[in-house]
Amino acid sequence: MLSTIKLTEIGKYTTGVFNQGVAEISAYDSASKRLFVVNAQAASIDILDLSDPTSPVKISQIAVGAFGAVANSVAVKNGTIAVAVEAVDKTNPGKVVFYDANGTYLKDVQVGALPDMLTFTPDGSKVLVANEGESATVDPEGSVSIIDLSGGVNNLTQANVTTAGFTSFNGSEAQLRTDGVRIFPGKTAAQDFEPEYIAFAANGQTAYVTLQENNSVAVIDIPTATVTEVQPLGLKDHSLAGNGLDASDRDSAIAINTWPVSGMYMPDAIATFGANGQTYYVTANEGDDRGENRSVRTLALDPTVFPNAATLKLDANLGRLSVSGIDGDTDGDGDYDKLYAYGARSFSVWDSQGNLVYDSGDDFEQMTAQLFPANFNASNDNNTLEDRSDNKGPEPEGIVVGKVGDRTYGFIGLERIGGVMVYDITNPSSPEFVQYLNNRDFSQNVQLPAAGDLGPEGLTFISAADSPTGLPLLVVTNEISGSTTSYAIAP
Repeated sequence: MLSTIKLTEIGKYTTGVFNQGVAEISAYDSASKRLFVVNAQAASIDILDLSDPTSPVKISQIAVGAFGAVANSVAVKNGTIAVAVEAVDKTNPGKVVFYDANGTYLKDVQVGALPDMLTFTPDGSKVLVANEGESATVDPEGSVSIIDLSGGVNNLTQANVTTAGFTSFNGSEAQLRTDGVRIFPGKTAAQDFEPEYIAFAANGQTAYVTLQENNSVAVIDIPTATVTEVQPLGLKDHSLAGNGLDASDRDSAIAINTWPVSGMYMPDAIATFGANGQTYYVTANEGDDRGENRSVRTLALDPTVFPNAATLKLDANLGRLSVSGIDGDTDGDGDYDKLYAYGARSFSVWDSQGNLVYDSGDDFEQMTAQLFPANFNASNDNNTLEDRSDNKGPEPEGIVVGKVGDRTYGFIGLERIGGVMVYDITNPSSPEFVQYLNNRDFSQNVQLPAAGDLGPEGLTFISAADSPTGLPLLVVTNEISGSTTSYAIAP
């Protein structure tokens, strides 16, 4: 019999600052019972006392402005805090800065351009940071920096930093594209790959890194700091039953239908878990563009593939759906033979080779349609019905995995309409829905604290062994409402 759990909101810390990124990513230190929260607006890390999660209190703040423009991520292991700080010019190398649990500075090292997510290896001996390398005045190469802490943080020097880069893939762009790796025209692989999020195999020797805009996952051998492969994730067929989507914000109705559209999974967050002696990874299939997106109504569609093009291009059908302008002309004749939409409006389970094991289909839109019919696909800064239907829908962004008893659960944050989806993923090929939590009050102005949590960005699972209550917790940081909310996890 399936062992079920229930999440219940028990506490919240609210900054009162709306839509300024004051609560983005969090990390928990079990020894001090402190939660470290990225406050991008203040270029700092807020330190919250979580010893009583029903009443979290801010006790201090770590300012990072001396090291760069803004903190992007935070991680904690054995009382050591690591913070990713991007440079004032984001195309320049950033830094990873280390502190103790009191916020006292320890060391800093230089890493790649635009360090984003960072994380400790399971044994705490290394920190890996995804250097996104976003394009601006120049286009720096993406990479993953590996910081060796085995000699102790106090002895850390720049010599302890190695880089896993993508230059070995330069010159292979045509083959990579044929394999399904998405690379922009005129870019080298190393320029175009933008590492987003990192997770580890259980042995801590292999890392899986999402390359969101490339619709792929990079595999890194940590001891040699080598990218061993890039796994293309393929496409989701929205024409199949169970894979539908609501594609229009102008049809005045909830209409989750099948369409001749291919969804690019394009995951943001990734997490790993073990089952049957194998490593699997789960992804939150958000989708992202770099300004190359087009509305279907503006495209010339191949008349053979789309004989009903005029009907499809109506605003109430696919006309307003945001799709890629650089993908889909498969025969090079100037019109579009396939429509590539951003994200898959779902979460997926993959094996370690990048083979799709499970996808949640249209579950997220079906459930939110039932529960919030007057505000279905609203965004995180408005209550407008179907505001996001033409552009990535509920937009799953964050994902974390945790064990409760002998079961493994996946927790997925929906960036737009909000809330967290909970699935039992103990059986990787057959996850089961457990619960959907969304404390948003759509009757309230979104800029009022009474509106609830808006824009879940980061999710942190705290095991029962590490929890201040003895029960596992889920902490959700919400970048739009500026709130950090704790949920108790119990049978």
